[in-house]
Amino acid sequence: MASPIEFCTLGMFIIDEIEFAPPKPPAKDIVGGAGSYSALGARIFSPPPQSKSIGWIVDCGSDFPAELRKFVAAWDTGVVFRETPDRLTTRGWNGYGEDEHRAFKYLTPKLRVNHRDVVDTPLLWSRSFHLICAPARCVELVENILALRAQSSNTESHQRPLFIWEPVPDLCTPDELPNCLQALKHVDVISPNHQELGGFFGGMDRVNHRLIEKLCKQWLESGIGSDGQGGVVIRCGKEGCYVARPGLQKWLPAYHQSSEKVVDPTGGGNGFLGGLAVGLVRSGGLQNLDEAAIWGSISASFAIEQVGMPVLGHSLQGETWNGVRVEDRVEEFRKRLGSYVQP
Repeated sequence: MASPIEFCTLGMFIIDEIEFAPPKPPAKDIVGGAGSYSALGARIFSPPPQSKSIGWIVDCGSDFPAELRKFVAAWDTGVVFRETPDRLTTRGWNGYGEDEHRAFKYLTPKLRVNHRDVVDTPLLWSRSFHLICAPARCVELVENILALRAQSSNTESHQRPLFIWEPVPDLCTPDELPNCLQALKHVDVISPNHQELGGFFGGMDRVNHRLIEKLCKQWLESGIGSDGQGGVVIRCGKEGCYVARPGLQKWLPAYHQSSEKVVDPTGGGNGFLGGLAVGLVRSGGLQNLDEAAIWGSISASFAIEQVGMPVLGHSLQGETWNGVRVEDRVEEFRKRLGSYVQP
């Protein structure tokens, strides 16, 4: 039987401790991590029963708070709680300084999610995968996931899923560019932010629209995807995003145009990719990459309006996030796009 899972992230669940500049008090036991935020991005567009199609893994150590288990369960997703009582839950410390500078360090040993962790779960049969990793590990994960799926006797399960790759910042360097080009042939979409893109080519601090277009063209010419029809989405914060694939080059604005609406941009990029992935799955694939980027932009907008996760609520008209219906925000954004001028 075909799996109902439409999205699976191999990003981690992390419990965050956030230390702000005085006099603001620290925040503790905050749901964080790339896996959590990307799952959020996909979940925002997936009210029940479709919420069960969002797959992710939450590692629960011996110290896992009961209230966080209830919080995650309330999303009603296809989450897999993995009990690891012989270790502590992955925890991180986040420190904020001037000019939105953010420092991060692990407080406990991290436990990465890999292809072996989805064996014997519905997650293996997901229609899309979000990978956040180094180039070499990206190739390894894709090859192993495809090999595991190929071992099944279910012919329907042999359909290739979409792979959306978010490269880790530390290895976005010129030395890693050859490995990156190799990884591009294994994924369907690569989505770094502008600094990570620039890192592969020697650096880019500020958003440089023409340089971003030039570098993306190089990637497209080298070939993205097994058939060369894959795409790239460069996330540029308040400048929006750049979407490109063969036959398409387009800039889209960010949803929030006022910094007053942005409380914590930490999980915006991961949330964007969750929305992008389900947008690709449900809107017809790579031919509609720009449409999927609209979904990503909306998901990111909810992720950055507060410290931690947005508030899930319910109204007579359906679900709300931070008191807003997703459909209303999408409609508002589309109207704005009608008068948007490409930079």
